Amino acid sequence: MQDVIQLHKEAMEFAGEAMLLDLQGDSERAIYINRQAFLKEKQAAELMSNSYEIEPTRSVLCRSAATLALKCKEIRESERLISLALSGNPPEEIAEELRDLLEQVYFQR
Repeated sequence: MQDVIQLHKEAMEFAGEAMLLDLQGDSERAIYINRQAFLKEKQAAELMSNSYEIEPTRSVLCRSAATLALKCKEIRESERLISLALSGNPPEEIAEELRDLLEQVYFQR
């Protein structure tokens, strides 16, 4: 679990840095840093993928990774992570957010 926490922390640091870079107009660097955030969050989500008893942590990590994937134009990967989250037992509020995110994925296809 410590690995998951560390990966998530690193992902959120990258995501924050990417947001600042985007605001400063450095979109090329922001895209690169967003990809780093996505890769870290994806690792964290995949480490939790079979931990169905740890909800909502499992589904929240998948949702976060899917959101970052969408920012990186990784449409198929975002769809896969959303499906992974929904395959567990996420709380209804998070499940609804995942379905909304899935609509965004389909819109971008």
